[in-house]
Amino acid sequence: QVQLVESGGGLVQAGGSLRLSCATFGGTYSNYVMAWFRQSPGKEREFVGGISRSGDSTGYADSVKGRFTISRDTAKNTVYLQMNSLKPEDTAVYYCAVRHFWVTTNSDSYDYWGQGTQVTVSS
Repeated sequence: QVQLVESGGGLVQAGGSLRLSCATFGGTYSNYVMAWFRQSPGKEREFVGGISRSGDSTGYADSVKGRFTISRDTAKNTVYLQMNSLKPEDTAVYYCAVRHFWVTTNSDSYDYWGQGTQVTVSS
């Protein structure tokens, strides 16, 4: 069983930055690709970005490209989402998720999920 624990959410003004963390417990961390999704009230969960098992490949949604960066620390079994130049439309609950093989944008294909962390960006 794999457990994911997110942290780092909060309230920030537009233009500010936050860094989210997702620690992985159980399983073999290096076997998993990691991804971040987000969900706003009344909207479907959407893909934010993902990172390969080795960490040498990342992919992002167009809406966050150039502002968000995903990285992973194998020694700490943790993946990070650095969010810069935040906008009010980035307000959502952010979730990390894991699966094997490769990153996809389809949330149904991920095996384990964290509990989510709230990010609120004020204008």
